[in-house]
Amino acid sequence: MLKTHGYAAHNNHSPLVPYSFERRNPGANDVQIEILFCGVCHSDIHQVRNEWGNANFPMIPGHEIVGKVTAIGNQVTGFSVGETVGIGCLVDSCGVCSDCADNLEQFCNSATFTYNSADNISGGNTYGGYSSQIVVNQHFVLHISDKLDAAAAAPLLCAGITTYSPLNHWQVGKGDKVGIVGLGGLGHMGVKFARAMGAHVVLFTTSASKVDDAIRLGAHEVVISKDTEAMQQHRLSFDFILNTVAAAHNLDSFTELLKRDGTLCLVGVPDQPHPSPAIGNLIFKRRQIAGSLIGGLKETQEMLDFCAEHNIVSDIEIIPIQRINQAYERILKSDVKYRFVIDLASLEAK
Repeated sequence: MLKTHGYAAHNNHSPLVPYSFERRNPGANDVQIEILFCGVCHSDIHQVRNEWGNANFPMIPGHEIVGKVTAIGNQVTGFSVGETVGIGCLVDSCGVCSDCADNLEQFCNSATFTYNSADNISGGNTYGGYSSQIVVNQHFVLHISDKLDAAAAAPLLCAGITTYSPLNHWQVGKGDKVGIVGLGGLGHMGVKFARAMGAHVVLFTTSASKVDDAIRLGAHEVVISKDTEAMQQHRLSFDFILNTVAAAHNLDSFTELLKRDGTLCLVGVPDQPHPSPAIGNLIFKRRQIAGSLIGGLKETQEMLDFCAEHNIVSDIEIIPIQRINQAYERILKSDVKYRFVIDLASLEAK
């Protein structure tokens, strides 16, 4: 077994603290990875504080992992020791269901998530990227281009694929008018992707202080969503709106902006339900409200390659692991532009 160090939550109301545990030795199809950087996702906070009601403790969060390969099993192909690689939200799936066959492992009923998930191999629970190393089946390991800054690439493994996947699935491209709701860890990636795909991008925010940053990130226009008149000027004009907000709010003000057959796609997961939308807003223009969950491994690799081609990474603030609890509080105050990334070299710091 591999002695591993990390930071863990031991219950839903105490801070994360240093924790030592063991990883499995790499098997024939496994890749052993020294973790260099791990992004901090808002869902880490939801999980640690048991806001979704499925927490298992002790819990080591982290599913935006970039590291170096340190060992490979004798049946591993396509990866070599010393290569920079990534691990996202998934580390296993059944491999035989229709979802897995369609390269949509995120929808597999037996998907194993990178942390706080039943581990079919060890019999315990999975531990995530707030740690010194990880061992993962080669199918769930991703190539990270040397063109990308390793730290800034880490959030691509969740925030990146969460926004890229719906934009890709609904075939956003040149000539489309696309809205992005919210300018946070997800929203700022949505703006970058939609712009790179050739769409006309409109950022919706409740904060006037975010206008300049939205334009810097690639938005063509910014609308203050609390301004009723400004919202009405965009009625019936959007092909697609990606809503990244993870707090319950009224969706009607956005659905009525859609063209006939337009889609409002939700990727934020609030801890309380959204108010029920007005059905008439959907029926009379054949609009739809949809949802999207990360992406499969094939699409995630495509996203990383797209990022390398278009020089897209996340805007980040690097922190040592010892500041993770303060980072959680700052995330809750929206005090980060736009994603914290842990430098795991700090685990060895005195």
